[in-house]
Amino acid sequence: MKNIIPMNLMHLEDIRSVIVNPDVILVLILDKKRGMNFIWEQGLIETERGIFEYFTAGQGDPLAITHLYMAFDERGNLFATPFTDHYKVYLINTRGAGHSVKAENESQLSMKEAIKDLEAIRTALRIEKWAFAGHSTGGMLALQYAIDSSQSLTKLIAGCTAASKEYAGHKNSIYCSENKCFPRIIEIMELLNNPNTVQEDRQKLGYEWALMSYYSEDKLKEAIKRPNSGRTVGENLDYFRKIEVKNFDLRNQLKNVNIPNYIFTGRYDVQCPVEFGIEIADLIPQSQLIIFEESNHNPFIEEEEKFREFVKTTL
Repeated sequence: MKNIIPMNLMHLEDIRSVIVNPDVILVLILDKKRGMNFIWEQGLIETERGIFEYFTAGQGDPLAITHLYMAFDERGNLFATPFTDHYKVYLINTRGAGHSVKAENESQLSMKEAIKDLEAIRTALRIEKWAFAGHSTGGMLALQYAIDSSQSLTKLIAGCTAASKEYAGHKNSIYCSENKCFPRIIEIMELLNNPNTVQEDRQKLGYEWALMSYYSEDKLKEAIKRPNSGRTVGENLDYFRKIEVKNFDLRNQLKNVNIPNYIFTGRYDVQCPVEFGIEIADLIPQSQLIIFEESNHNPFIEEEEKFREFVKTTL
Protein backbone atom coordinates (compact mmCIF):
# COMPACT_ATOMS: atom_id res chain seq x y z
CA MET A 1 0.00 0.00 0.00
CA LYS A 2 1.59 3.26 -1.14
CA ASN A 3 1.05 5.63 1.78
CA ILE A 4 3.59 8.43 1.35
CA ILE A 5 2.71 12.10 1.73
CA PRO A 6 5.68 14.50 1.79
CA MET A 7 5.90 16.22 5.18
CA ASN A 8 8.09 18.89 6.68
CA LEU A 9 9.47 17.16 9.75
CA MET A 10 12.13 19.72 10.69
CA HIS A 11 10.07 21.28 13.47
CA LEU A 12 10.19 18.10 15.56
CA GLU A 13 12.95 18.39 18.14
CA ASP A 14 12.28 14.92 19.48
CA ILE A 15 12.80 12.95 16.28
CA ARG A 16 15.62 10.46 16.72
CA SER A 17 15.39 9.06 13.21
CA VAL A 18 13.19 9.08 10.17
CA ILE A 19 12.89 5.90 8.10
CA VAL A 20 11.37 6.23 4.66
CA ASN A 21 10.48 3.29 2.42
CA PRO A 22 8.26 3.04 -0.69
CA ASP A 23 5.16 2.30 1.39
CA VAL A 24 5.20 4.27 4.63
CA ILE A 25 6.80 7.07 6.57
CA LEU A 26 8.01 6.01 10.02
CA VAL A 27 8.80 8.62 12.65
CA LEU A 28 10.69 7.60 15.78
CA ILE A 29 9.79 9.93 18.63
CA LEU A 30 11.40 10.05 22.06
CA ASP A 31 8.97 10.59 24.92
CA LYS A 32 11.25 12.37 27.40
CA LYS A 33 8.88 11.88 30.32
CA ARG A 34 8.95 8.11 30.07
CA GLY A 35 12.37 7.68 28.48
CA MET A 36 11.21 5.30 25.79
CA ASN A 37 10.98 5.22 22.02
CA PHE A 38 7.96 4.31 19.98
CA ILE A 39 6.94 4.52 16.35
CA TRP A 40 4.10 6.55 14.85
CA GLU A 41 3.53 5.29 11.34
CA GLN A 42 1.62 7.42 8.88
CA GLY A 43 -0.85 5.77 6.53
CA LEU A 44 -3.46 6.64 3.95
CA ILE A 45 -6.34 4.30 3.37
CA GLU A 46 -8.64 4.38 0.36
CA THR A 47 -12.25 3.62 1.29
CA GLU A 48 -15.62 3.76 -0.43
CA ARG A 49 -16.08 7.16 1.25
CA GLY A 50 -12.74 8.68 0.27
CA ILE A 51 -9.12 8.61 1.37
CA PHE A 52 -8.34 9.04 5.06
CA GLU A 53 -5.10 9.68 6.91
CA TYR A 54 -4.18 7.86 10.09
CA PHE A 55 -1.18 7.19 12.33
CA THR A 56 -0.45 3.96 14.16
CA ALA A 57 1.66 3.03 17.16
CA GLY A 58 1.84 0.20 19.68
CA GLN A 59 1.03 -3.48 19.55
CA GLY A 60 -1.96 -5.49 20.60
CA ASP A 61 -5.65 -5.50 19.79
CA PRO A 62 -6.79 -2.65 17.50
CA LEU A 63 -8.10 0.54 19.09
CA ALA A 64 -9.23 3.64 17.18
CA ILE A 65 -8.98 7.19 18.50
CA THR A 66 -10.16 10.39 16.86
CA HIS A 67 -11.78 13.75 17.49
CA LEU A 68 -14.34 15.67 15.48
CA TYR A 69 -12.31 18.84 14.99
CA MET A 70 -8.65 18.03 15.56
CA ALA A 71 -5.93 17.29 13.01
CA PHE A 72 -3.23 14.85 14.13
CA ASP A 73 0.23 14.36 12.67
CA GLU A 74 3.36 12.25 13.09
CA ARG A 75 3.86 13.46 16.68
CA GLY A 76 0.88 11.43 17.84
CA ASN A 77 -1.32 12.67 20.67
CA LEU A 78 -0.95 12.75 24.45
CA PHE A 79 -4.34 11.13 25.01
CA ALA A 80 -3.49 8.35 22.57
CA THR A 81 0.01 7.63 23.92
CA PRO A 82 -0.95 5.66 27.09
CA PHE A 83 -2.99 3.23 25.00
CA THR A 84 0.04 2.30 22.88
CA ASP A 85 1.40 0.28 25.80
CA HIS A 86 -1.36 -2.27 25.35
CA TYR A 87 -3.11 -1.70 22.00
CA LYS A 88 -2.31 -1.07 18.38
CA VAL A 89 -3.66 2.47 18.19
CA TYR A 90 -5.14 3.96 15.02
CA LEU A 91 -5.10 7.75 15.46
CA ILE A 92 -7.43 8.91 12.70
CA ASN A 93 -7.93 12.24 10.99
CA THR A 94 -11.63 12.65 10.32
CA ARG A 95 -13.02 14.24 7.19
CA GLY A 96 -11.51 17.69 6.65
CA ALA A 97 -8.60 17.12 9.06
CA GLY A 98 -4.99 16.67 8.00
CA HIS A 99 -4.68 14.88 4.67
CA SER A 100 -8.07 13.17 4.89
CA VAL A 101 -10.72 13.77 2.27
CA LYS A 102 -12.49 17.11 2.44
CA ALA A 103 -16.19 17.53 3.10
CA GLU A 104 -18.28 18.12 -0.01
CA ASN A 105 -20.98 19.67 2.16
CA GLU A 106 -21.18 20.63 5.81
CA SER A 107 -23.50 17.77 6.77
CA GLN A 108 -20.57 15.38 6.18
CA LEU A 109 -18.95 16.88 9.28
CA SER A 110 -21.64 15.46 11.58
CA MET A 111 -21.04 12.68 14.11
CA LYS A 112 -23.22 10.20 12.27
CA GLU A 113 -21.32 10.82 9.03
CA ALA A 114 -18.02 10.53 10.91
CA ILE A 115 -19.08 7.10 12.16
CA LYS A 116 -19.89 6.02 8.61
CA ASP A 117 -16.38 7.16 7.66
CA LEU A 118 -14.85 5.25 10.59
CA GLU A 119 -16.74 2.13 9.55
CA ALA A 120 -15.44 2.52 6.00
CA ILE A 121 -11.89 2.89 7.36
CA ARG A 122 -12.25 -0.19 9.58
CA THR A 123 -13.58 -2.23 6.67
CA ALA A 124 -10.81 -1.08 4.32
CA LEU A 125 -8.20 -1.99 6.96
CA ARG A 126 -9.81 -5.44 7.17
CA ILE A 127 -10.36 -5.17 10.90
CA GLU A 128 -13.37 -7.19 12.04
CA LYS A 129 -13.83 -5.25 15.27
CA TRP A 130 -11.88 -2.64 17.19
CA ALA A 131 -12.09 -0.76 20.45
CA PHE A 132 -12.80 2.96 20.35
CA ALA A 133 -11.52 5.59 22.77
CA GLY A 134 -12.50 9.24 22.79
CA HIS A 135 -11.78 12.26 24.94
CA SER A 136 -13.98 15.36 25.18
CA THR A 137 -15.83 15.76 21.86
CA GLY A 138 -14.12 12.54 20.83
CA GLY A 139 -15.92 10.98 23.78
CA MET A 140 -19.25 12.19 22.44
CA LEU A 141 -18.37 10.56 19.14
CA ALA A 142 -17.49 7.37 21.03
CA LEU A 143 -20.96 7.30 22.61
CA GLN A 144 -22.60 7.84 19.22
CA TYR A 145 -20.45 5.07 17.73
CA ALA A 146 -21.53 2.65 20.44
CA ILE A 147 -25.18 3.48 19.71
CA ASP A 148 -24.98 3.32 15.92
CA SER A 149 -22.48 0.50 15.32
CA SER A 150 -21.83 -1.42 18.53
CA GLN A 151 -21.48 -4.62 16.47
CA SER A 152 -18.15 -3.24 15.21
CA LEU A 153 -16.77 -2.42 18.67
CA THR A 154 -15.08 -4.63 21.24
CA LYS A 155 -15.34 -1.92 23.89
CA LEU A 156 -16.02 1.75 24.51
CA ILE A 157 -13.69 4.10 26.39
CA ALA A 158 -14.94 7.67 26.81
CA GLY A 159 -14.05 10.46 29.17
CA CYS A 160 -14.28 14.10 30.13
CA THR A 161 -17.35 14.20 27.95
CA ALA A 162 -21.15 14.41 28.03
CA ALA A 163 -24.15 12.61 26.59
CA SER A 164 -26.13 15.76 25.80
CA LYS A 165 -25.88 19.47 25.13
CA GLU A 166 -26.79 20.11 28.78
CA TYR A 167 -23.11 20.32 29.73
CA ALA A 168 -22.94 23.70 28.00
CA GLY A 169 -25.66 25.03 30.29
CA HIS A 170 -23.98 23.97 33.52
CA LYS A 171 -22.65 26.89 35.55
CA ASN A 172 -19.28 25.18 36.02
CA SER A 173 -18.72 24.78 32.28
CA ILE A 174 -16.74 27.46 30.49
CA TYR A 175 -19.16 26.97 27.59
CA CYS A 176 -22.09 28.20 29.69
CA SER A 177 -23.13 31.78 28.97
CA GLU A 178 -23.28 32.38 32.72
CA ASN A 179 -19.66 31.32 33.24
CA LYS A 180 -17.15 34.15 33.57
CA CYS A 181 -14.89 32.57 30.92
CA PHE A 182 -17.60 32.23 28.28
CA PRO A 183 -17.13 35.55 26.39
CA ARG A 184 -13.42 34.92 26.03
CA ILE A 185 -13.96 31.33 24.87
CA ILE A 186 -16.17 32.57 22.05
CA GLU A 187 -13.53 35.12 21.04
CA ILE A 188 -10.88 32.40 20.98
CA MET A 189 -13.01 30.10 18.84
CA GLU A 190 -13.73 32.86 16.35
CA LEU A 191 -10.05 33.78 16.10
CA LEU A 192 -9.01 30.14 15.62
CA ASN A 193 -11.61 29.84 12.89
CA ASN A 194 -10.27 32.95 11.15
CA PRO A 195 -7.74 32.01 8.44
CA ASN A 196 -6.08 35.39 8.91
CA THR A 197 -5.02 34.55 12.47
CA VAL A 198 -1.24 34.07 12.31
CA GLN A 199 0.46 31.00 13.75
CA GLU A 200 2.06 32.87 16.66
CA ASP A 201 -1.34 34.16 17.77
CA ARG A 202 -2.87 30.72 17.30
CA GLN A 203 -0.32 29.28 19.70
CA LYS A 204 -1.07 31.91 22.31
CA LEU A 205 -4.80 31.41 21.94
CA GLY A 206 -4.38 27.66 22.19
CA TYR A 207 -2.36 28.02 25.39
CA GLU A 208 -4.94 30.36 26.92
CA TRP A 209 -7.77 27.96 26.07
CA ALA A 210 -5.81 24.96 27.33
CA LEU A 211 -4.88 26.65 30.62
CA MET A 212 -8.54 26.97 31.53
CA SER A 213 -8.74 23.17 31.37
CA TYR A 214 -5.78 22.26 33.58
CA TYR A 215 -5.85 21.82 37.35
CA SER A 216 -2.23 23.01 37.46
CA GLU A 217 -0.41 25.28 35.01
CA ASP A 218 2.77 23.32 35.74
CA LYS A 219 1.14 20.25 34.17
CA LEU A 220 0.28 22.26 31.07
CA LYS A 221 3.84 23.59 30.80
CA GLU A 222 5.10 20.02 31.10
CA ALA A 223 2.67 18.81 28.46
CA ILE A 224 3.67 21.35 25.81
CA LYS A 225 7.29 20.20 25.98
CA ARG A 226 6.30 16.74 24.81
CA PRO A 227 5.54 15.43 21.31
CA ASN A 228 1.87 16.07 20.64
CA SER A 229 -0.56 17.09 17.92
CA GLY A 230 -4.20 18.02 17.69
CA ARG A 231 -4.54 21.27 15.78
CA THR A 232 -8.04 22.72 15.79
CA VAL A 233 -9.76 22.51 12.39
CA GLY A 234 -11.86 25.66 12.23
CA GLU A 235 -14.54 24.47 9.81
CA ASN A 236 -15.15 21.28 11.77
CA LEU A 237 -15.28 23.13 15.09
CA ASP A 238 -17.65 25.67 13.62
CA TYR A 239 -20.05 22.94 12.48
CA PHE A 240 -20.00 21.26 15.88
CA ARG A 241 -20.64 24.35 17.99
CA LYS A 242 -23.10 26.09 15.68
CA ILE A 243 -25.09 23.12 14.35
CA GLU A 244 -24.36 19.68 15.81
CA VAL A 245 -24.41 20.46 19.52
CA LYS A 246 -27.77 22.24 19.38
CA ASN A 247 -29.64 18.94 19.09
CA PHE A 248 -27.12 16.65 20.76
CA ASP A 249 -28.76 14.28 23.25
CA LEU A 250 -27.93 10.57 23.45
CA ARG A 251 -29.22 9.92 26.95
CA ASN A 252 -32.28 7.87 26.05
CA GLN A 253 -30.25 5.64 23.72
CA LEU A 254 -27.36 4.82 26.05
CA LYS A 255 -29.38 2.22 27.96
CA ASN A 256 -29.18 0.05 24.84
CA VAL A 257 -25.37 -0.02 24.75
CA ASN A 258 -24.34 -3.57 25.61
CA ILE A 259 -20.58 -3.66 25.11
CA PRO A 260 -17.90 -3.30 27.80
CA ASN A 261 -17.50 0.39 28.59
CA TYR A 262 -15.10 2.45 30.65
CA ILE A 263 -15.94 6.03 31.59
CA PHE A 264 -13.52 8.54 33.11
CA THR A 265 -13.83 12.13 34.25
CA GLY A 266 -11.90 14.81 36.12
CA ARG A 267 -13.25 16.11 39.41
CA TYR A 268 -12.61 19.73 38.38
CA ASP A 269 -13.44 19.51 34.66
CA VAL A 270 -14.49 22.95 33.41
CA GLN A 271 -15.49 21.80 29.94
CA CYS A 272 -17.67 18.79 30.72
CA PRO A 273 -18.24 18.95 34.49
CA VAL A 274 -17.89 15.76 36.52
CA GLU A 275 -21.66 15.37 36.87
CA PHE A 276 -21.92 14.50 33.17
CA GLY A 277 -19.40 11.68 33.38
CA ILE A 278 -21.31 10.26 36.32
CA GLU A 279 -24.52 10.56 34.31
CA ILE A 280 -23.07 8.57 31.40
CA ALA A 281 -21.97 5.79 33.74
CA ASP A 282 -25.41 5.70 35.30
CA LEU A 283 -27.10 5.47 31.90
CA ILE A 284 -24.99 2.72 30.30
CA PRO A 285 -25.50 -0.76 31.80
CA GLN A 286 -22.52 -2.22 33.65
CA SER A 287 -20.30 0.83 33.22
CA GLN A 288 -17.00 1.15 34.99
CA LEU A 289 -16.42 4.74 36.16
CA ILE A 290 -13.27 6.37 37.46
CA ILE A 291 -13.05 9.95 38.73
CA PHE A 292 -9.59 11.52 38.70
CA GLU A 293 -9.60 13.58 41.88
CA GLU A 294 -6.77 15.96 40.96
CA SER A 295 -7.69 16.59 37.34
CA ASN A 296 -9.52 19.12 35.25
CA HIS A 297 -10.15 18.15 31.61
CA ASN A 298 -6.91 16.23 30.92
CA PRO A 299 -6.31 13.43 33.46
CA PHE A 300 -4.02 11.58 31.04
CA ILE A 301 -1.51 14.38 31.74
CA GLU A 302 -2.63 15.72 35.09
CA GLU A 303 -2.58 12.27 36.73
CA GLU A 304 -0.58 10.39 34.15
CA GLU A 305 0.41 7.31 36.13
CA LYS A 306 -3.11 6.81 37.47
CA PHE A 307 -4.41 7.14 33.93
CA ARG A 308 -2.01 4.46 32.73
CA GLU A 309 -3.36 2.20 35.47
CA PHE A 310 -6.87 3.00 34.25
CA VAL A 311 -5.90 1.95 30.71
CA LYS A 312 -4.76 -1.42 32.09
CA THR A 313 -8.23 -1.98 33.55
CA THR A 314 -9.71 -1.80 30.03
CA LEU A 315 -7.83 -4.89 28.86
